[in-house]
Amino acid sequence: MSGNGGTRALELLRSLPRVSLANLRPSPGSKKRERRRGRGRYGGRKCGRGHKGEKQRGNRPRLGFEGGQTPFYLAIPKYGFNDGHSLRRQYQPLSLQRLQYLIDLGRVDPTQPIDLTQLTNARGVTVQPLKRDYGVQLVEEGADIFSAKVNIEVQRASELAIATIEKNGGVVTTSFYDPRSLEILCKPVVFFLRGQPIPKRMLPPEDLVRYYTDARNRGYLADPSKVAEARLELAKKYGYVLPDITKDELFKMLSARKDPRQIFFGLAPGWIVNMADKKILKPTDEKLLKYYSS
Repeated sequence: MSGNGGTRALELLRSLPRVSLANLRPSPGSKKRERRRGRGRYGGRKCGRGHKGEKQRGNRPRLGFEGGQTPFYLAIPKYGFNDGHSLRRQYQPLSLQRLQYLIDLGRVDPTQPIDLTQLTNARGVTVQPLKRDYGVQLVEEGADIFSAKVNIEVQRASELAIATIEKNGGVVTTSFYDPRSLEILCKPVVFFLRGQPIPKRMLPPEDLVRYYTDARNRGYLADPSKVAEARLELAKKYGYVLPDITKDELFKMLSARKDPRQIFFGLAPGWIVNMADKKILKPTDEKLLKYYSS
């Protein structure tokens, strides 16, 4: 019986046409006939739209109309506190308490220079350049419990946060990143996979030059001699003895700083990082070397 049944099934399959777009049909009962509103048996009186009014007649008011009263976009002025709100730079806060937490968990290595790449990889902060984020602002929350010695680069820092890090023998640098450089710094692997050369970091705009050339803000464009004087003045103001980092065993790490045109520590502009072959390609053409070194 089973053998005859198998033979019959095979014969049936041989006689049936092959499956194609021409003979595909939906399963019985899966499709329902569309109701044509306003056609007798399918609601010919109101057509499912109710009694009168804008909803029935289909002449609803335009977007932004508020029934005759002064609409929102006319009631709110265009000047004052809202001037340039869509162009304001935003800085995500990073507290000293959060930084100490990341170091204690081992997500951030204090024996290496810390920048946005380490902070974003450690899930310490989330920076979105497309939403007007221009980096991280170091705030003083947790200054009484912070005890790590770090060399950290941020975009802005409060005075007390700078004093707390320098009291422990650390170094703070504030530096500017344009949106493209910031996106590359936050997502380096995505950029390296494209096979593009590392671009030069842009200089700060005119309204930020004063901040990043001020030694009190530890700006990366400030005079190093004035930065040393500002470190001593801050130590006198808060009443602590400034450690001598030149005698520290981690002096090489603490003194590491980026070039104003450099994005990554240890990687110069113009280099290409080959992720597949794990190689770094450096330009040899004189014009390229002149362009990226300028």
